[in-house]
Amino acid sequence: MNAAIDKVFIRPEGSLQILSQQEAEQRCDTSDKGLNELLRQCALAVLNTGNGQDSGLQLLQQHPDFDIKVTTRGRGVELIVSNPPVGAFVEGELIAGLKEHLFAVVRDLIYARNDIIQSGCFDLSDSFGITNSVFHILRNAGVLRPNEHPNIVVCWGGHAIPRHEYEYAKHVGYSLGLRQLNICTGCGPGVMKAPMKGAAVGHHNQRYGNRRYIGVSEPGIIAAEAPNAVVNELVILPDIEKRLEAFVRLGHGIIIFPGGPGTLEELLYLLSFLLHPKNADLPFPVVLTGDHHSQHYFDQIKRFIKATLGEVALRRIKIDINNPDGVAQYMKEHMDIIRQDRKNTSDAYYFNWLLHIESSLQQPFEPSHTAVRELNLTKDQPVHELASQLRRAFSTIVAGNVKASGIKAIAEHGPFELRGDEQIMQALDELLSFLVSQKRMKINADHYEPCYRIIKE
Repeated sequence: MNAAIDKVFIRPEGSLQILSQQEAEQRCDTSDKGLNELLRQCALAVLNTGNGQDSGLQLLQQHPDFDIKVTTRGRGVELIVSNPPVGAFVEGELIAGLKEHLFAVVRDLIYARNDIIQSGCFDLSDSFGITNSVFHILRNAGVLRPNEHPNIVVCWGGHAIPRHEYEYAKHVGYSLGLRQLNICTGCGPGVMKAPMKGAAVGHHNQRYGNRRYIGVSEPGIIAAEAPNAVVNELVILPDIEKRLEAFVRLGHGIIIFPGGPGTLEELLYLLSFLLHPKNADLPFPVVLTGDHHSQHYFDQIKRFIKATLGEVALRRIKIDINNPDGVAQYMKEHMDIIRQDRKNTSDAYYFNWLLHIESSLQQPFEPSHTAVRELNLTKDQPVHELASQLRRAFSTIVAGNVKASGIKAIAEHGPFELRGDEQIMQALDELLSFLVSQKRMKINADHYEPCYRIIKE
């Protein structure tokens, strides 16, 4: 067993190793309100990778003396880490993969603060300005690669899943890897890890050299979805909305496995723009899949979508049960369709500029009790806007379940109140009750206390 470590000094490799004096000073300036604590929380989560925990608040309580400072050394950046988790070290040396992830945290948090938010170069109240900021963050992280054909498949699903669902997701990943497709996920455990592990074997069997296992996260959720060990490209966006946009701008297709509220949030985000008239002809394959045990799960999802958004929404997605090879083949076929479409429209292979995303989907949603009560969960609006409002409802539940800010808000003011049309709220109540019965709300939650209250009007 590793002995406790009081303090360790860590030097980066790559771009953070060679900086001008001005760049180094900018990246070491964490004095503004909030960034020190944010950096501490994200770094602690990364160093606790694999602990099976999904509460950022509990993690902070278990490591009250943990601290991290960013300083300069030889015009490069150096980290001073105090009282780190001993499991992150082997014989006194930080595990190489965790070191990469730790510096990705530093790179992205400070770049977003200095070069995006405070620089004044991006109008973050404007839709194009937000999209442009997402592009620059991804480019700075090195995940945008020119001259590569479309081949990135985004995989979404739950991090609290039974073993048979994990094995099925890994099988799908293996089938994707055999077809030389790369994987992008939310970077955590469960379904975010399984396709990467499967794809790694498929890539190896094909002797495929360009192996990419891209993890996309954001500060508020990283404690619940700390990067798994397979991730070899990590990027952290400033908020959940930019994270979601990064997925769909960077990825070329989406596979959704069974999951909890976070997975439903992602599905509704997809439907919010797929149902927009401006994206009617956009080739963007979306497949919902799981093993033979998942039929009941997807029947519930279909029932909810039909009751709230209608048949038009069901036509934008494909459900394929217990068919890993078929799902992978479907994605492979659509890569060729997407490549031809990008050539015809002169759009980049590596970033989907032509995808239309409404500003309401891009502005950060902070689920305070007041903001949640003001959600418009009625059918008196275009269907793509209702999908956007429902997405925020599930974002609220995610916050109440796993985010430190949401947990604190509920402790102070009680459960969030979700109000809306009787038909919509009935469908929402039935779906959430189903997720609770399947223990898809939190990891290791034998008894789940709802963070929400459904009110039918």
